[in-house]
Amino acid sequence: MVHADRETAAPAVPARLSRRTFVAAFGAVASGALLGAPRVAAAPSAAPGLDDPAKKEIAMQLVSSAENSSLDWKAQYKYIEDIGDGRGYTAGIIGFCSGTGDMLDLVQLYTDRKPGNVLAKYLPALRRVNGTDSHSGLDPAYPRDWRRAAQDGAFQQAQNDERDRVYFDPAVAQGKADGLRALGQFAYYDAIVMHGDGDDPTSFRNIRKRALRTAKPPAQGGNETTYLNAFLDARVWAMKQEEAHSDTSRVDTEQRVFLRKGNLDLNTPLDWKVYGDGYHIG
Repeated sequence: MVHADRETAAPAVPARLSRRTFVAAFGAVASGALLGAPRVAAAPSAAPGLDDPAKKEIAMQLVSSAENSSLDWKAQYKYIEDIGDGRGYTAGIIGFCSGTGDMLDLVQLYTDRKPGNVLAKYLPALRRVNGTDSHSGLDPAYPRDWRRAAQDGAFQQAQNDERDRVYFDPAVAQGKADGLRALGQFAYYDAIVMHGDGDDPTSFRNIRKRALRTAKPPAQGGNETTYLNAFLDARVWAMKQEEAHSDTSRVDTEQRVFLRKGNLDLNTPLDWKVYGDGYHIG
């Protein structure tokens, strides 16, 4: 998800288009072999992982601070706009895009669960515009109908489920396989939210591969802090490859702040800044 009032639109879109091409396949491996990595237990720690309900709530707020300049992530079910980045409409709690396939998957899931919903009639148009920035068949009523659907608990649940299937669960599973604690798992989650996964150099899996060239994760005998610094370095490199993502404050003044403090378990209180705005979780 990219928010219009704080990021410059990119003239081209290959990074995100390719990231969405492979997200479904990546989500499918969350419970099995991850990017070819062996199943390895997380580093010994009594602290909960990011999939603990309280930690997951923190993760949602952290992402929302960067994506929507708000800690109220649940207010984003109704969010929808075209920010001019070439990906069509961006909407919902994780930035589902009409041009990148995941919005189509979401509306299909919603319709499978609730036939005849207010968005079901847009499925043919969503299939046609997939891979483009076109609004053909969507305008003028699609944003209005999205906001109507967002009042439906079934649509909210569909958004939650697709977020987990495609982004959250795979990121946490890979983080645990690498022996990372909650902060590292969050760094993975935030990366896959922005970059998705695929074969392009800026995808999550290739950010991880870039980090592995210089450091090993705990599961391979490496130091967790050293590895996370390498991963964040690789993440910053990937962000700077696309103008829409070139502001790296969500890494520099958020994730690195926690890392410098040694807060590998994402324990509260948390204080950070994104795009110059300060946030606090007590």
